[in-house]
Amino acid sequence: MPDPAPSKRQPLTGGHCAPAGAYAELHCKTNFSFLEGASHPDELVQRAGELGHAALAITDRNSVAGVVRAHVAAKEIGLKLLIGAEVTPGDAPPVVLLATDRDAYGRLCRLLTLGCRRAPKGECRLTFEDVARHAPGLLGLVTSAFRRYRDAFGDRCYAMAELHRGPRDEQVLERIVTAARRARVPLIAANDVHYHVPGRRFLQDVLTATRYRCAVSELGARIFPNGERYLKSAAQMAELFAEAPEAVTRTLEVAARCTFSLDELRYEYPHELCPPGTTPLDYLKRLAWEGAARRYPHGLPDKVRRLIEHELALIEELRYEFYFLTVWDLVRFAREREILCQGRGSAANSAV
Repeated sequence: MPDPAPSKRQPLTGGHCAPAGAYAELHCKTNFSFLEGASHPDELVQRAGELGHAALAITDRNSVAGVVRAHVAAKEIGLKLLIGAEVTPGDAPPVVLLATDRDAYGRLCRLLTLGCRRAPKGECRLTFEDVARHAPGLLGLVTSAFRRYRDAFGDRCYAMAELHRGPRDEQVLERIVTAARRARVPLIAANDVHYHVPGRRFLQDVLTATRYRCAVSELGARIFPNGERYLKSAAQMAELFAEAPEAVTRTLEVAARCTFSLDELRYEYPHELCPPGTTPLDYLKRLAWEGAARRYPHGLPDKVRRLIEHELALIEELRYEFYFLTVWDLVRFAREREILCQGRGSAANSAV
């Protein structure tokens, strides 16, 4: 049977209490982990802020799809957001990857792209070797195979312990502490969060049943045994890890190592489209007037000329020349190979 809601439990003892800001949740799925996470990214961010978390990591399964909405919500409340994903190699235990900087985020995205291109839609096929090749700059948080992942990540590998008020929590924690010590890997605490508040547990059960295409009553051992996968406070985590308090405080060390923010991302267009000795804007102007001459072989109407001049001035002001050149190159490529295509948006609807 599920444990009662936290509000009905006995108050935490003074020795187990932790102040706000003494914990960062590092393993958290949103509803972008399809049919697994039962809360929206902004709900999780808002709840983390209410609990006074130092930071929150969004780690959807084989995806970074949920981080954009989480980023917007985190900026509104001033919460530090860690960007990552739970990656599932076919020949090794899952690993939570967190990007420490812009380069590491790029490697994480390339890794996920590699896995998704190998698999049918909705799946991701990766190997341990794939993860190891993309490991530089990424933190690796694992619940087992500590030595193997330590060899790939070095001092960026952490042993992750997750306790959910089960009957064998004490033995589980002791086993992980011993294994982490033998592998010389630092221990951190996490909660494998699937929803932001306890009441969302019932929706998560329904999502699980939908994933397995059966009734909730038929899930058996495939369902979580209780409702503990919600976002917990620092004090609750301190109570769970009273025998290994450093695992809770070390989450702050992990959060401090992650400095990447989505604010660092910008549109990056290919520069090689522009011939040597000319600027992208000049090249775009040349292409536009050459195209106009082809479109109007008997003379360019004054109305069209004025429209092109106006658009080119606006493109120069907004610095959109790389965008227009990129779309032009894609359409040119497709037409040369008789691939059906059409432009869209600003590029398709403009005279340029």
